[in-house]
Amino acid sequence: MKMTLIGAAIAAAIVAAPASAQNSFRVGDSFPTGHYIAENTIKPFMAEVEKRTNGQTKFEYFPAQQLGKAKDLMALALSGVADIAYVAPAFVTDKLPLSVVAELPEGFDASCQGTRAYWKLVKEGGLLDQIELKPAGLKVLFTVVLDPYQIFLTKGHELTGLSSFAGKKIRTTGGAKELALRKIDAVPVQIPTPEVREAASRGTIDGFLFPVSSIMPYDLAPHSAYASSGENFGSFVVTYVMARKKWDALPADLRKVMDEVGEATVEAGCKNAEATTAGDRAKIEAAGVKFVNLPKADHDKIVALMSEVGQEWAADLDKRGKKGTEVLTAFQKALAAK
Repeated sequence: MKMTLIGAAIAAAIVAAPASAQNSFRVGDSFPTGHYIAENTIKPFMAEVEKRTNGQTKFEYFPAQQLGKAKDLMALALSGVADIAYVAPAFVTDKLPLSVVAELPEGFDASCQGTRAYWKLVKEGGLLDQIELKPAGLKVLFTVVLDPYQIFLTKGHELTGLSSFAGKKIRTTGGAKELALRKIDAVPVQIPTPEVREAASRGTIDGFLFPVSSIMPYDLAPHSAYASSGENFGSFVVTYVMARKKWDALPADLRKVMDEVGEATVEAGCKNAEATTAGDRAKIEAAGVKFVNLPKADHDKIVALMSEVGQEWAADLDKRGKKGTEVLTAFQKALAAK
């Protein structure tokens, strides 16, 4: 009788377990161990999915490019080497040219505003999901758009207004951010991120275009004197994706759980990004860096110049048969929506 009851309990447990039982996922990204983005997005995502599926869903996490370089992670997801991968559209613009729209210097001043607007485009059924991501074989699980990049000037340079940037050699990552710097008469210089500190210390560059939250990890505060505040010279998009083929093969209940947890991760991730920026800004100021709010006339001129970057980006894509203007307009409308 006891064995019958135990057997019945086991059978009931099996019936109650989600269809997602026995699923295991290899997750890869390029962030170093302890990086705030991974700590506040993919790690809690994995933990919550595992919790909601009663431990039946497991994850193997490979940070710091252990599965492959950042630019190769999209291909690794599509090939099945990674089941879930960090993909930065900026690293694969040849494959996802429209998906960098949130990196344009548009009208948002904090991570959550940009993230919520971008999420509307890349989530299931969104414009970018339909016209670029799904055709590329991808399903976005969640995303975070970082706080807008600011310009940091090195020791020996002052920041009093827009004219302070003219002729300055400013490190950037290319693309729209390079165009943004040219709009303010600065000279864009492309240098790998790990080499920026040395370039700043040697005077090879006069400044760098960086998110506030990346200054401390790369020890750039000692080499900075001034920084812009309240401007948007571009941003950076983080997405974690799964191959659409893999996603479609998952049990419906697991897809539902992942969608719900992904939605929550979007909100929590951007709030943590903003908190990290605020905390790091305080540390940077304590290190002697002065953040400067430019005169209103200069700020308004920068906004006008930055809007030209988006227009030119969209026009170029339109000429290539891509829906640049449609995507830019959709992102701007999403930003304006309450």
